[in-house]
Amino acid sequence: MGINTVAAMSGQFIGLVLGGLLAVFDWRYVFLVSIPFGVIGTFLSYYKLKELSIKSVKTKIDYWGNITFVLGVTLLLIGVTYGLMPYGNNSMGWNNPWVIISIIMGLTALILFPFIENRVESPMFRLDLFKIRMFTYGNLAGFLGSLSRGGVMFLLVIMLQGIWLPLHGYSYDSTPFWAGIYMLPLVGGMSIMGPLSGMLSDKYGSRLIATTGMAISTVSFLLLAVLPYNFSYIEFGSILLMMGIGFGTFGSPNNASIMNSVPAEDRGVASGMIYTFMNTAFTASMAVFFTIVIVGITQRFPGEITSSLTSIGAVNLAPLLSNIPATGALFSSLLGYNPIGSVLTSLPAPIVSSIPASTLNTLTGTTWFPTIFAKAFMPALQTSFYIGALLTLIAAVLSALRGEKYIHEQKKDEKLDKEDERIDLKAQN
Repeated sequence: MGINTVAAMSGQFIGLVLGGLLAVFDWRYVFLVSIPFGVIGTFLSYYKLKELSIKSVKTKIDYWGNITFVLGVTLLLIGVTYGLMPYGNNSMGWNNPWVIISIIMGLTALILFPFIENRVESPMFRLDLFKIRMFTYGNLAGFLGSLSRGGVMFLLVIMLQGIWLPLHGYSYDSTPFWAGIYMLPLVGGMSIMGPLSGMLSDKYGSRLIATTGMAISTVSFLLLAVLPYNFSYIEFGSILLMMGIGFGTFGSPNNASIMNSVPAEDRGVASGMIYTFMNTAFTASMAVFFTIVIVGITQRFPGEITSSLTSIGAVNLAPLLSNIPATGALFSSLLGYNPIGSVLTSLPAPIVSSIPASTLNTLTGTTWFPTIFAKAFMPALQTSFYIGALLTLIAAVLSALRGEKYIHEQKKDEKLDKEDERIDLKAQN
């Protein structure tokens, strides 16, 4: 499991740098680059993977379960996606009727899902596996760990691209590449600790190792929460390395303990359940943390722009620039451009020509917008970090409650050995 984690982290390492490099030319290329890797992965999966698992005697496709789950997750994620987009005069679309209907229908389907799974012959989700303590607590800890880091990772990239890198002289169109470079300590920490934590858990058990990993992650979130926006990169990189070490220490021991806790013939469905929880939490995390940040920016951004424009003698531009949508300010940072330039080009030529050249240079430079954006963005980001710390702390507690080292086959064999000894003793008597 540790080696598998390293492989996944190495892919993220390449993706961060390669995606940022391609975004310099056009951000849409980051989607095209997935095609050759997908083709190669499909080929290798089909021709190189060997079937070693123990198959269940009776296995059928769970059509009703698949339909219900896919429909529920799809509708829920569509609702969340459009809920983050402006609707009417609101900065977000949570009051959009279609968003409300989509979320309600998605949640209804997901509520029906466990009832369906309890009645079908071969369920895609083996709910009876939750009777195993290590399986339940391990999945809950993994879910909360993914929930804590999913959206926060994107917010860290936005902080680098929209605030820190421009303030340190990087052009907006180069920030996607350099953000990938500066995020590497996080990936490096996870890659280093993946195999190491796996070896340690094989020797000492998963509970202590995984719990320690979540505790380290909690501390790293708290350190990020007190970091100023114009930080020293040595401090920031060290915290990212700590966070990577924390999540890397947790990942493979947690997954290995879950897989070891179930019968061999159920490891396929157990693996599917692990990654379903993780991926669902990762996506839900973006909805939670982006909502917090967008609400915070919406409340503070117009006032910060008006105050700054007044200080540079351009208060007449406040009604125009303060109407920049919060999502526009947020995602312009992610895409690597200054939204002020786009707003100015959309204004009538007489208005733009009336703006002094010095004021235009200030507005379109690399320091004015990042400073304003930071004042509106950082309080909400700090709140997100505190929530992340709380989630990882709960995950650490759940991880500690999973129980001692447990391998399903070993327990089964021990019971059989004791039964054989009892029979032999009875025969001797």
